[in-house]
Amino acid sequence: MISQNINPDFYNDLDLSFTKAWDMIEPGASKRSSPAHTPVVGTVNDHGEPQLRVMVLRAADRNTRRLRFHTDIRSTKIQEVEKLSSASVLMYDPDMKLQLRLSGCLSVAIEGDDVNDAWQTSTTFARRCYMAENAPGSLSVEATSGLPLWIEGKQPDEDQLGDARANFALLWFEARSLELLYLANVGHRRAKWDWDDAAAIWSGRWLVP
Repeated sequence: MISQNINPDFYNDLDLSFTKAWDMIEPGASKRSSPAHTPVVGTVNDHGEPQLRVMVLRAADRNTRRLRFHTDIRSTKIQEVEKLSSASVLMYDPDMKLQLRLSGCLSVAIEGDDVNDAWQTSTTFARRCYMAENAPGSLSVEATSGLPLWIEGKQPDEDQLGDARANFALLWFEARSLELLYLANVGHRRAKWDWDDAAAIWSGRWLVP
């Protein structure tokens, strides 16, 4: 754990703070121990109410400003995104005392090479959840995994997963703003960057924490 009495190199440096943010985000796609591996993703429902859920980060690229998540095409978040693409992503590293808030938009992909590659490279256990007989969030008269009884507790093979592919989708998040908050005893630091389409660059400034 970093001592709060020793300021990190990004403490008073806007450019290094931006680099630090993406250095935290990108490993979340490949390291389960990363604090960015399971961020909170927020959308807005038909009633204008924020809807938050923890999701697994599957890919992240600072050059394209995109994050990738996997989801069931039947989930309510799909309808929310199709009606209003605005979304947010929240990450927090408790050891670094570092919070990241990203705002942008989500889009859904159900076909194409990216979707097929993501499906094929996921483990069969990970893909098993798409074998659920009813949509996520459906009412049930009893506690249930949603899976057919014959596959509960078992690892499916490729043939058994064939029909489940139709339920699989990618959620692409494109970041348009990134905000960093670093908590320190000597004094917090907060900064925000917005994407400038015309200049194709990030524009950053310090904020009062």
